[in-house]
Amino acid sequence: MVHHHFLLVSYPAQGHINPSLQFAKHLVRRGVQVTFVTSVSAQSRISTNGMETPDGLKFAPYSDACDGGRKSGDDRSNFFSETRSNSSQRLRDIVATSAEEGCPVTCLVYNLLFPWAAKVARDCRVPSSLLWIQPAAVLGIYYYYFNGYEEAIAESKNDPSWSVELPGLPPLHARDLPTFMVSSTSDRASNIILQIFKELIEALDDSETTPTILVNTFNALEPEALKVIEKYNLIAIGPLIPSAFLGGRDPLDNSFRGDLFQKTKDYTQWLNSKPESSVVYVSFGSMLNVQKEQMEEVARGLLGTGCPFLWVIRAKENGEEENEEDRLSCMEELEQQGKIVPWCSQLEVLSHPSLGCFVTHCGWNSTLESLASGVPVVAFPHWSDQGTNARMMADLWRIGVRVTKNEEGIVTSGEVKRCIEVVMGGEEIGEEMRRNAKKWKDSARKAVKEGGSSDENLKAFLEEFGGD
Repeated sequence: MVHHHFLLVSYPAQGHINPSLQFAKHLVRRGVQVTFVTSVSAQSRISTNGMETPDGLKFAPYSDACDGGRKSGDDRSNFFSETRSNSSQRLRDIVATSAEEGCPVTCLVYNLLFPWAAKVARDCRVPSSLLWIQPAAVLGIYYYYFNGYEEAIAESKNDPSWSVELPGLPPLHARDLPTFMVSSTSDRASNIILQIFKELIEALDDSETTPTILVNTFNALEPEALKVIEKYNLIAIGPLIPSAFLGGRDPLDNSFRGDLFQKTKDYTQWLNSKPESSVVYVSFGSMLNVQKEQMEEVARGLLGTGCPFLWVIRAKENGEEENEEDRLSCMEELEQQGKIVPWCSQLEVLSHPSLGCFVTHCGWNSTLESLASGVPVVAFPHWSDQGTNARMMADLWRIGVRVTKNEEGIVTSGEVKRCIEVVMGGEEIGEEMRRNAKKWKDSARKAVKEGGSSDENLKAFLEEFGGD
């Protein structure tokens, strides 16, 4: 077996780190040495949550000027400037040191908010690959946006009846596009991130050879989207979630738990007390801050269904105490009907037999986890790629229903109640969603098994470097 050394750099958000760590696990299991590069603050979160570092993996953090954690008022442009400068230098140092120590870097793998890593790789004469942690369809949307469709989208994004047909993709309305493309020009944060995506596409287009992109998806899920960009070689290697939740057992799983850190599990006993397929699980991810008015509507919608529910409402960051005005007005009723927790092991919850429905923000990790668990969804997208993911879940894979906002941009309690009842109900549409969810669960597990499409794709990728 030829031993390689992969340098893997990840943006320091949990939704980026989790699939990147799972990819690192796949590499280590195949005998590859992995140096995992992320920020000091992100590594401290991993370390303090009990992750054991297995042989074959080491961490090499960089400073992003937020070593004590980011605050809501932090300057986003300064953050990315520090990240670019410090991570670039860290990568160059690792490449040089590794060569001197007789363990040269075989490949530099970077995820989607690190386009400058490709330049570092070229300068150091090291092969590189992008690890795309969103669906292949979204990469196609960004590619065509920056290759001929930017003006058309900008002119028509405020027309609700407008749609665009990009090559190889279904017709898309403005609400189906990544939000950075349709945000107000005064939205500075969106503009910064959109420019980073533009830089990413330009770096890929300027590659001297056909760029290889590793995608956190699987062949059966996105067969057309994996082929929509002729200039790129897209390889599906997902879903990048712990194999224990894909019907397998891997001794490295306990070392790569991502967000599955050991915390209070009182919600497990609560789930155990509920009938099969009866519980509604509600979670809007690790980053999103939902406004109070919208939370009140969700609360009333949940109460209206009469269903037991498990709702993750994150505690305030930086030790801030909850103010009385932040508390939901119907908290007593909510606590009688369901259970509210600040954190849970999402995959363990989705795998529980009492789960009947997942009200999700449609982040790609959560989307893959719902697919791999066979749980139908109420799609409640907010930003980034989530609108595209919601469109595919509701209309392409048909595993759920998507909420509709009112004229004020709020999803009303009546709409929340309606959507949950559609998914949880015994009517034909709900039955179809459950059948489809089961089908995709089986398909996801088949892809990652030995000899499955994702397993074979990764094996072929590693063989390009002279073995696996």
